[in-house]
Amino acid sequence: MTESEIFEELKKIVAENFEIEPEKITMDSNIVTDLDMDSIDAIDMVAELQKKLGCRFSAEDFKAVKTIGDIVRVISGKV
Repeated sequence: MTESEIFEELKKIVAENFEIEPEKITMDSNIVTDLDMDSIDAIDMVAELQKKLGCRFSAEDFKAVKTIGDIVRVISGKV
């Protein structure tokens, strides 16, 4: 998958599961300050990503993540 494809899939997951308008979700969106997600939301998002993409992630993979773009880059390195 390309980073663009990963971003689009992630955008769908975030919009559907967290009721965030898709146009608010960009590569630069901060998951806490811009999207108002907390750590539980982040765990749910990672679980959903694992189901959709069929790969496993560890907590360590997402330790330094702050933006949607950071998440896309972590996923890109795993798939």
